[in-house]
Amino acid sequence: MKVIRSAGLLLFRRSDGGPEVLLGHMGGPYFARRDAGAWTVPKGEYDAGEPAWDAARREFREELGLPPPDGEAVPLGEARQANGKIVTAWAIEADLDPASIDPGTFRMEWPPGSGRVQEFPELDRVAWFGLDRAREVIVKGQTAFLDRLAEHSP
Repeated sequence: MKVIRSAGLLLFRRSDGGPEVLLGHMGGPYFARRDAGAWTVPKGEYDAGEPAWDAARREFREELGLPPPDGEAVPLGEARQANGKIVTAWAIEADLDPASIDPGTFRMEWPPGSGRVQEFPELDRVAWFGLDRAREVIVKGQTAFLDRLAEHSP
């Protein structure tokens, strides 16, 4: 069985209440009415020949429509999601206005079996979350990144 790998960048900023992270709400009909478990680190899949760091930066641009920020990249390591996908992430301290995103899109048949192909945004919105709230909404397999960021942040 082939292991699917994904890489992404977790932006964080400091606030009086502690670190906040930028998460994206997964687009498409399956997540339209969900909150818990429907938010993710902006990330995407890559092939074995591409370095994970390069993929994380490429996917940030594709998913948010913005260049990845410069700054010190804090390695957050890997985490395995329930579907078996292995995600590698880095944290970068940066601020971003959620209204500035121009998300990439994907196409899928919807409704299933209809023969109609529709286009949906990769991420239909992004938002800043404190770490406690982020733990409530992020894909469960990615909570390790929040814990590792908390350990790194003063």
